Amino acid sequence: MNANVEQTGFSSTDQAKLWIAVVLAIGGLVAFYWFEDRYSVWMRSGMLIGGFALAALVIALSAYGSYLHEFFTESVFEMRKVVWPTRQETLQTTLVIAVVVIIISLLLFTFDSVLGVFFRWLFSASN
Repeated sequence: MNANVEQTGFSSTDQAKLWIAVVLAIGGLVAFYWFEDRYSVWMRSGMLIGGFALAALVIALSAYGSYLHEFFTESVFEMRKVVWPTRQETLQTTLVIAVVVIIISLLLFTFDSVLGVFFRWLFSASN
């Protein structure tokens, strides 16, 4: 988002639009399962997609839609700033992690084996 923090108070109309969108999305989902025996999967999929599309349209026409649009636009802008590692850096890092995992696994195996031998000796000596 922007450097300055802005408080967005959504109006009651926008909140009502959000609830209408939620009801439309749930309605599409319910219709998909409710008419399972009556309609084909294509017709039911159309109901589901239609409910979700209407919900998306209602949200897009509210202040939430402009807020989401700004959020995604700025997210794409920030993703352009990401510096990805080169192939060589990725391979070297992967190799280091694999070696560390193997070393720690061997240490834990050794520690577990030593403790296993110790406790077998301890409990066999007490009998």
